Amino acid sequence: MVTAHCRHPLRLGGPWLLGVLVYLLLWVSPGAWASYLRRSSSCTPIPPRMALCYNIGYTEMRIPNLLEHETMPEVIQQSSSWLPLLARECHPDARIFLCSLFAPICLDRLIYPCRGLCEAVKRSCAPVMACYGYPWPEILNCNKFPADHELCIAAVSTDENSTSRRTVPRASCKDCELEEASTAREILENLCVNDFAVKIRILRKNATTTISDFDLDASRVEVLKHGPLLRTDVPGRLQQWLDIDATCVHNIMRGTDTGVFVVSGEVQSEKVVVNKAYAWQKKNRNLHQAVRRWKHHRCPDQAGRKV
Repeated sequence: MVTAHCRHPLRLGGPWLLGVLVYLLLWVSPGAWASYLRRSSSCTPIPPRMALCYNIGYTEMRIPNLLEHETMPEVIQQSSSWLPLLARECHPDARIFLCSLFAPICLDRLIYPCRGLCEAVKRSCAPVMACYGYPWPEILNCNKFPADHELCIAAVSTDENSTSRRTVPRASCKDCELEEASTAREILENLCVNDFAVKIRILRKNATTTISDFDLDASRVEVLKHGPLLRTDVPGRLQQWLDIDATCVHNIMRGTDTGVFVVSGEVQSEKVVVNKAYAWQKKNRNLHQAVRRWKHHRCPDQAGRKV
């Protein structure tokens, strides 16, 4: 068996698939490829009603697809069931992975997703599916897909040619939303029961990716309470939270590019978990009052422990 040791990336076009690597070898395992190619397939435009893959970066797909859906209505119906998971932003390559199966690009041969891409998406998305009682389906069994050195679509977020490996945000089962600052007393009680409380400014650093990346403005961090953390460790832990808890951060930002918030939460092992978030706005008088009073506030049964 002779294989090619040089790899040739194929740029499939569009913002979604920019940088997707297709590994070209001289030998391709027949198995699934041959069995599928024995069936008739045709190229057809990806319709706007197929929200999962429309504007993915190419315009035509093959039917039957790699999941053996025979008609476009069936493809649209089956693919739409994955939109809620995509909205959870569980992995930046989830859409690429799913569309490589639901809407395979129309080339002279079929390109499956690499096993490594499947495994990366599964690691991040299967736990989120489990939150809602859904197992990772057998039709997406990663062992069915080609090894990463074969002809396949590789992960964008783990490009081996990158100088640094990107932290993949992970969606959480727990939804966190902006809280309404009903009364200053209620806010103070919340600050008391949580491990930490910080006033921070969050900035969106990339608005073009599926999962937006956010930065903490280090010059705008006001630690109200650091609990078991060292005060100097708080900014780093909060940046880690911004990097990994995509669902919570997305809900707090609500589509904006920047914002100032008072967040509080728990310290769990090596990470922090935000439980409450309040938007720092002029109209939020109760929040302003609570923060002013916090310095002299004594929490019930915690006298001398507020740090």
